[in-house]
Amino acid sequence: MFVHRIDPVLLDLGVVYLWWYGFSYTAGFAEMFLWLRHERARLGLSLSDVYDLTICLATCVLLGGRVVEVIFYEWPYYRAHPAQIAAYWLGGMSTHGLLLGAAAGAALFCQIRNHDFLRIADALTIPGALLMGIGRIGNFIDGQIVGSVTTVAWAVKFPDADGFRHPVVLYDGLKNILIVPLLLYIRRRNPPRGAMVGHFFFWYAFLRIFVDVFREYPTTLFGLATGQGLNIAMAVGGLLVIVWSYRFPVGARGGAPGTPAEVPGALPRAPTWLRRIALVLLLLFCLLMPSDWTQDVPARYGKRHPGLHHSRMYPPLAVSSKL
Repeated sequence: MFVHRIDPVLLDLGVVYLWWYGFSYTAGFAEMFLWLRHERARLGLSLSDVYDLTICLATCVLLGGRVVEVIFYEWPYYRAHPAQIAAYWLGGMSTHGLLLGAAAGAALFCQIRNHDFLRIADALTIPGALLMGIGRIGNFIDGQIVGSVTTVAWAVKFPDADGFRHPVVLYDGLKNILIVPLLLYIRRRNPPRGAMVGHFFFWYAFLRIFVDVFREYPTTLFGLATGQGLNIAMAVGGLLVIVWSYRFPVGARGGAPGTPAEVPGALPRAPTWLRRIALVLLLLFCLLMPSDWTQDVPARYGKRHPGLHHSRMYPPLAVSSKL
């Protein structure tokens, strides 16, 4: 059995802290950029498109994760403290918001640059699954998202959680990473547009149903644990997308691969050096983000931002189990 004593701070710069949780976003976005650069000929993207798409995705993911967290999970607090809505350095991101943000970012890029949305969305499922696997490692380093009490040999004693528990966040991370070779296999079979998106949502949610058996959710949805209800809904939605993609195959929009079309009046393209600076700044910004769980254990990490965070308003296990 393992007692969790991992410091969530990657580096103490004196003025600011860099967090392992934030590093998982930095690594994930960097991995997505490298994947898109490798696949750009297949997708009909120029190098400038790769920068634009990565920046658009990263920005919308960060916005989506924060907006859903603020509105659906912690609105009573932020309604009274609106100045802290943009305080990413205090932590707080929603997994479902990240997915919504990614979809919005891809759609926005495709609309501006006249690329086929389904082709781009299908390609993003593979680095997206890996990104979510990396993110779960960040959750574990923070001691976030605990499972049910157990006596298995690999059980973990998490900070501020009673007893030894299933490291369910590692189960989920391994599941996400194992989806990558499955998606690569499906892609080799040349599925119709949209099928990869459907497979991603189906396998992500369907396999998580079994992972979440080892979790303790403090809330319910239609008589089920909240997470399980969302898992079932997402799995059914993914299955419907798969069926739709095979029964009603969608043709390409815009130019063929390798010959991306330009939209008359589209936003002008910034110089490559400016894109590089923007991407680097986004990657560095992510390092400043802790998870809400890191800040929600004041007895352990409260010294990081004393008196600023609202963690004392919530029971730690309730916050750590919401996603």
